[in-house]
Amino acid sequence: MSEQQTFDVVVIGGGPAGYHAAIRAAQLGLKTACIDAGMGKDGTPALGGTCLRVGCVPSKALLDSSRQFWNLQHLFPEHGIATKDAKIDVGTMVGRKDKIVKQFTGGIALLFKANKITTIHGFGTLFPGNVVKVKQHDGSELELKGTNVILAAGSDSIELPFAKFGEHIVDNVGALDFTAVPKRLGVIGAGVIGLELGSVWKRLGAEVVILEAMPEFLPAADAEVAKVAAKEFKKQGLDIRLGAKVSKTEVRKDGVHVTYSDAKGEQTLVVDKLLVSVGRKAASKGLLADGTGVKLDARGVVEVDEHCHTGVDGVWAVGDCVRGPMLAHKGFEEGIAVAELIAGLPGHVNYDTIPWVIYTEPEIAWVGRTEQQLKAEGIPFKTGSFPFAAIGRAVAMGEPAGFVKVIAHAETDRVLGLHLVGVGVSELVHEGVLTMEFNGSADDLARICHAHPTLSEAIHDAAMAVDKRAIHKVN
Repeated sequence: MSEQQTFDVVVIGGGPAGYHAAIRAAQLGLKTACIDAGMGKDGTPALGGTCLRVGCVPSKALLDSSRQFWNLQHLFPEHGIATKDAKIDVGTMVGRKDKIVKQFTGGIALLFKANKITTIHGFGTLFPGNVVKVKQHDGSELELKGTNVILAAGSDSIELPFAKFGEHIVDNVGALDFTAVPKRLGVIGAGVIGLELGSVWKRLGAEVVILEAMPEFLPAADAEVAKVAAKEFKKQGLDIRLGAKVSKTEVRKDGVHVTYSDAKGEQTLVVDKLLVSVGRKAASKGLLADGTGVKLDARGVVEVDEHCHTGVDGVWAVGDCVRGPMLAHKGFEEGIAVAELIAGLPGHVNYDTIPWVIYTEPEIAWVGRTEQQLKAEGIPFKTGSFPFAAIGRAVAMGEPAGFVKVIAHAETDRVLGLHLVGVGVSELVHEGVLTMEFNGSADDLARICHAHPTLSEAIHDAAMAVDKRAIHKVN
């Protein structure tokens, strides 16, 4: 092992939380190193974590490709655009996705170089005394010591004991790299990953059946939003079966045989490929040596306080390996906040205004509390909603599905939540984020001029509807 290297900040993990922490720390004049074990499809080291390599970015690339193909067949004729015998070249589509991934992972490497961050490719383990030992990909070892160490190990797919990953049973990584459109695709779990990747392959021609163990569809979302989304997915041909608990899978010559039980009893489904998307777990295995003092909970999550500090002097943790939603942008903010706290600046993350997005068609997005949550908490509220079907821009685009709902406190009018389902709502949700960050009211939103014709007018009218003064609907 070579001589120990010393740094002001050592970051373990180069995913969203880790690379933001490293760059911000370096900007603040701290000598910084970032350790990452990620590898690209070509077998070379690649920064960016799950998000850039096999998550957010590549899935959006495939979602856009599949949306173009779907629109070509289903939306273009309405515009008078005729097509015949449209085909999808899966290899070209996946190749485009890979090119985009390489562009962005390479971009982080360039940012690290520009910010003079020492990049070490390998697996890092924290030892007592803020020492980090790294096993590099060539088998050699390095030892680093950091005045501060930031744990940003990320998360891994949860593998079911009766559905081991392989050629026919895959997680998100495998579902991004199919070489052909499967005739029949089964999905276990109707969460974000299951819905997004299920949508990709459905639009390209696969028969898709999604098995969800929960009796409700998208219970984390507003109930009205979930209901409208489910209706649209059904129109598209996505077969979502609720209360379907999978107990067994078996790979045979004719496909993957999936055994599940629902209200009708035991059922069997045969598919060519099976995507398992039942959640993710903190990637904390091997992260901590004995005696560090850093604690993991029963699920392997690193325990931290509200400032992402572990309670061990100089040791912090951020992103998917700590509490809170496993969202890249939540990790972004935690990484930046911790770097600033280390530098003696104020660092803060408002977990109440973190937006959620599901990039299906229509998109689903929300920020703040749902009606269900407010009722459970006994908080008085009022709502206003407005449909995209009454928005000129949405109809002109041929995308009239969905609506916007503004939830405000019944007494103070302060915005408590914004819930959307429809075209482009991944961008529109940030009106709610901003309003809530500045403690704005529904009346504030209603009095802000929105350009016409735009999709954002749905938010304006929904805010006006909170006090029954929407112009374009009967209140």
